[in-house]
Amino acid sequence: MEQLIIQLVSGAVGGNVAGGLLKNLSLGTLGNSIAGIVGGGLGGQILSMVTGGAVDPATAEAATGGMDIGSIVTQVAGGGVGGGVALAVVGVIKNMMNKS
Repeated sequence: MEQLIIQLVSGAVGGNVAGGLLKNLSLGTLGNSIAGIVGGGLGGQILSMVTGGAVDPATAEAATGGMDIGSIVTQVAGGGVGGGVALAVVGVIKNMMNKS
């Protein structure tokens, strides 16, 4: 459960950082946060699958060895990158829809 919370929070931060860096794709603070949270959850889960961690949050702690620093860094990286990518994808789609 702790891993999911870390992924969601770092996703929100990643979405807002990406929105700050990519002004033309920004959705505003709330939009950046929502896209980041969704992307953070997805990105963290995908990274867990790729690195061999458990996907089920109830068993994730047992499979990854608990909440050591490596696990936390992995969750923050997966969530942050996932949040940034989700923001970029949603921003591009929004911009394409506005041009029509």
